Amino acid sequence: MLMNILAVIPARFASTRFPGKPLISIAGKPMIERVWERARRASLVSNVIVATDDERIANAVKSFGGQAVHTRADHRSGTERVAEVAIAHPDAEILVNVQGDLPLIEPAAIDAAIEAVRGEEDVKLGTLAVAIANPAEIMDPNVVKTVVDFDGNALYFSRAPIPWVRDRQGPVHAKHLKHLGLYVFRREALLEFATFPQGDLERIEQLEQLRWLENGYRIRVAETECRSIEVDTPEDVKRVEQFLAGGTFLEKGAR
Repeated sequence: MLMNILAVIPARFASTRFPGKPLISIAGKPMIERVWERARRASLVSNVIVATDDERIANAVKSFGGQAVHTRADHRSGTERVAEVAIAHPDAEILVNVQGDLPLIEPAAIDAAIEAVRGEEDVKLGTLAVAIANPAEIMDPNVVKTVVDFDGNALYFSRAPIPWVRDRQGPVHAKHLKHLGLYVFRREALLEFATFPQGDLERIEQLEQLRWLENGYRIRVAETECRSIEVDTPEDVKRVEQFLAGGTFLEKGAR
């Protein structure tokens, strides 16, 4: 069944950790362009829009032929920014929040997250996770981990090392999953998000996806083998450029 699926890339200039991050040059292109190019290649996506409150980002998007819309400056999260776009596009049945700091996100991974939602009517939310290959990431609070139930629904997201292996001498093999910051929403669920109160877990961990869990929603996690690099620092930019130049994929913290 054909569905109108809109991918939205929320982008703001005033990042506290890395100001101007969407416009940082990665091998000759602004990062926002690289994310836009990959989102457009997802076979299930009908259209891609960059949502921003900054004229510089909007102008950059228009210069490479993309579509940018201006959104309010007071949004507390990218999800709220995507919800504003959803209101202006009532024909979009499913919306995808593609984080603007994932310049290596695979189109196939985007499609996998969409399929996790599109395929089952009662699944309202989906996201992505990949098995952690570098043990250092398990203890890194900047790497968000998730654990899932037997049906692939998230039980929790945390900056802590979950699951914690209590008996390190035993035969148990623990699989640690790294959450990738991409979300797929059915329209009605996305519009409800802004009405939810922020809970203690979200405030403590500073993870907006916990608001869904605290308010009783299930989040279906599509596991992918597609690895990506989340750009948080200038060092991450170097890792992306190394990979694009034909180098090996370096996990965060690897040398």
